[in-house]
Parts: sequence; structure tokens; C-alpha cells
Amino acid sequence: MSIIATIMNSATGQPIQKMTFQRMPKPWVTFHLATGEMVTADRVYVGKPAPGKFIAPVEIWVTPKGA
Repeated sequence: MSIIATIMNSATGQPIQKMTFQRMPKPWVTFHLATGEMVTADRVYVGKPAPGKFIAPVEIWVTPKGA
């Protein structure tokens, strides 16, 4: 089952994009954004699922160089 994570900008608090991972990303994960910029996760946040739902929201906070 794939993990759909929201990539968040640590500097502004705004979402950058959504990304799909094959497994739960580690806190030190490094990946490329849609812009081609390589970033490393500052933190990975896993929230609580909504009542009656199974899927928990996942946020990966990164600091892009352009910010």
C-alpha cells in the first residue's frame, strides 16, 4: 500500500506538493521535488486518522534552498 504524503515548506508552513512513497518515509529521507531540487526531510509528521477512516495524514517538512 502506498503512502501519500504532503510535502510542507518549513520556512513558510505552506504545502509544496503531494508525493507518493512505497513505504513510510524515514526522518532522514532525501528526494527530489517536482522542480528538480533535492531536499532532505527536516521532520516527518504522522497525524491521527479521521473518525471512521483508516488512512492517517502524513506530512514531510523540508526547507527548500529557494525559500
